[in-house]
Amino acid sequence: MNLLPHRRSVASIEVSEEAGVRYLHFGSPWIQGAMRIARPWSLELEYTRDMMMPLLLRSAKWPRTALLIGLGAASLTKFLYRNRPRSVLTVVEIDAAVVRTAAQFFRLPVDPSRIAIEIGDGNDFVAATDGEFDLILVDGFDAKSRIGKLDTLEFYRNCRTRLTGQGVLVANFLNARRGLPQSLERMSETFDGRAFALPHCASGNVIALAASGEPIAMSLGAMRTAARRLKLETGLDLLPAVARLEQTQIAGSDRFAL
Repeated sequence: MNLLPHRRSVASIEVSEEAGVRYLHFGSPWIQGAMRIARPWSLELEYTRDMMMPLLLRSAKWPRTALLIGLGAASLTKFLYRNRPRSVLTVVEIDAAVVRTAAQFFRLPVDPSRIAIEIGDGNDFVAATDGEFDLILVDGFDAKSRIGKLDTLEFYRNCRTRLTGQGVLVANFLNARRGLPQSLERMSETFDGRAFALPHCASGNVIALAASGEPIAMSLGAMRTAARRLKLETGLDLLPAVARLEQTQIAGSDRFAL
């Protein structure tokens, strides 16, 4: 991947723009986040759209509370803030410079009543907090694509403890990682087999979901209906993700269960 033109540096963080899209880099060519300048609330990168798949699986009032580990370009934070106006969001970001960059270049909202920003390690936060969350989103890669303690049995166990009875954990992985099968095994072990990896998107990212509490079971037809409704309500199009499920995961079955 080539570096894009018009780069502006903030400490070790770089911001670039091309064809109406602003990109975030952590001192490397790899894209860590993106925002289409004309549509700052939309999810520009496919993997971030995949991370919103749980919105098809729960009610329109869900999630009431969400924990986001890794801020990046604030794409997921902005989307939930705008489209789930009753949700209270907690964001844990290890680098304060990322928060400043998201506010300066990526329109991170300032609303302490609904968005709490914590500067710290996501693994340590989950281990120490007594908060409960309907949704936990993990997107914590560094400049060298390392995820560290955010991919351990201890971390997943702590996440499960912090999930509500409607809880879903979503984690972003890189398909190129040799340890991906082991990562998915750790999630599955922690959640008693209630873990599932979506078919990888074009960038190679693999989004994994794990659930606790109330079982999830719905037909692919119901998922398509929910995706069409979500698209009308928010502009987010998850129909391609549902189509990938139809083509690969269920192998003849018309039901999704988690």
